[in-house]
Amino acid sequence: MLEAMLVRFTATAAIVAVFTPFLMRAQELHISGEKIRAHVKYLSSDDLEGRGVGTRGGRLATEYIASQLQAEGVKPGGDHGSYFQRVPLVGVTTLHTATLTIAGKRGRSVLRYDRDFVGAPQAQTPRDNFNAEAVFVGHGIAAPEYGWDDYKGVDVKGKVVVFFTNEPPSTDPTFFGGRALTYYGRWTYKFEEATRRGAVAALIIHTTPTAGYGWGVVRSSGSGEHSEEALNPGQRALKFAGWVTQSAGAKLVASTGKTVDQLLTLANQKSFRPMLLGRITGRIPVKLRQIESRNVIGRVEGSDPSLAPQAVIFTAHWDHFGIGVPVNGDRIYNGAVDNATGCGMVLDIARVWAALPKKPKRSALFLFVTAEESGLLGSDYYGKHPTAPAGKTALDINFDAFFPFGKTRDVSVTGAERTTLWPMIQRDAQAMHLEIKPDSEPEQGHYYRSDHFSLARVGVPAFSISAGTEYLGKPADFGSTAFEQYNNEHYHQPSDEYRDDLNFGSMVQMAEFGLRVGMDAANIPKLPTWKPGDEFLKARQQSGVR
Repeated sequence: MLEAMLVRFTATAAIVAVFTPFLMRAQELHISGEKIRAHVKYLSSDDLEGRGVGTRGGRLATEYIASQLQAEGVKPGGDHGSYFQRVPLVGVTTLHTATLTIAGKRGRSVLRYDRDFVGAPQAQTPRDNFNAEAVFVGHGIAAPEYGWDDYKGVDVKGKVVVFFTNEPPSTDPTFFGGRALTYYGRWTYKFEEATRRGAVAALIIHTTPTAGYGWGVVRSSGSGEHSEEALNPGQRALKFAGWVTQSAGAKLVASTGKTVDQLLTLANQKSFRPMLLGRITGRIPVKLRQIESRNVIGRVEGSDPSLAPQAVIFTAHWDHFGIGVPVNGDRIYNGAVDNATGCGMVLDIARVWAALPKKPKRSALFLFVTAEESGLLGSDYYGKHPTAPAGKTALDINFDAFFPFGKTRDVSVTGAERTTLWPMIQRDAQAMHLEIKPDSEPEQGHYYRSDHFSLARVGVPAFSISAGTEYLGKPADFGSTAFEQYNNEHYHQPSDEYRDDLNFGSMVQMAEFGLRVGMDAANIPKLPTWKPGDEFLKARQQSGVR
């Protein structure tokens, strides 16, 4: 009896010894909510001081991400065999003595920095003073394909241009994208267009409806140090690019005899014509510093020798606003939702991908970019200096800001429907019992506000995955209410912090969905592209993909 028991025990032990590694490997091949939680908790801790670009906290964040990639067996994908891609930037801080003085028919008004306006010079010189005529140019848009021109032939070279953000309202999908905001509505486009036309400065009149968020978000985002790409010699740039409050905007446009609301109504009409506003004198002292920031890149080689030089990219931005304007005594902008969550998810996708016994045919790049909050600078730099050329990149899947409220029934992949991958993505969502829902806030222009846009601009099929709004076990209006509360109270505020009671269920779902889509894209025979007529198709074709 004893001998039989020993035999059975030995056999059982042998079976356990044989199967334990397989059981452990099976666990490794699933997204882990607890691992994502640990990443988010550390990256959004006070120790990292808000992960500001060019700060101690930013350096700690990038070192942590690189160390986690290395620990999971993900190889370096950056410069010179490292995990880092150098991104040279210039830090620009507008000093609080800066003023804008308005001289017009209604008299003289002085606007004070951080009270009436925020922003920064883009010329990267120690003092950016100007005295110039100001012109109100509606939405600041020139879109010939829509028959729209807010400048109407007016020469604004050497002038200050004043405009609203957003774009003319539309329900026609063939006219400025209908409800969805196009790139013409983004503040980045408006400053770019003003620069192209030779303006000396550009000012956006803020309203909550046109911006999609309150002045508190603009103030916290627009004051403090701004990161900018270093200018080339002779490159044109604005002496100031900023935002003014609605009340300060009323002083700017007082000479027209119209209110801000009345001017917005005029700006929404194709018949709008530019209006002179008098003169604006800017006294803009600044502090400059050279910043050596960096993207973090990990790589897992593909299994097919002929396809391994091609890649699927997963992106997330690691930066936030660092230490800034105090709110309720708190100066650290921790950025838990925005975007420690995306970093944690991409890190865990990298862990799972690296652990696969049989790797997908194409390689995978895990790209954590800098300076997203300053205008997608890190991803823009990668797009111009890629480690996998655009013509050899199958897809970029971006992860940016996930709410910790639990699992959802739906998912948003805005922009995916514009690519030839769309049928595959629909099948993957169906396999995970996820309903693809359209963007619930199309007027916010999310597609043009996150890092996938930088890859799309160079032709790469790219989109962000976002959790839906139908939360399991929650009332029907919970998702929209939660988004509104976050947008109003926590977006770009110090209160975007980690808490132990946060629910990471949707992050696990969305990371698993992204992993599935990425693996499928890494295995399809032909490189995907954009559908006919899409705004990014020309860039894709120029990259060599037909």
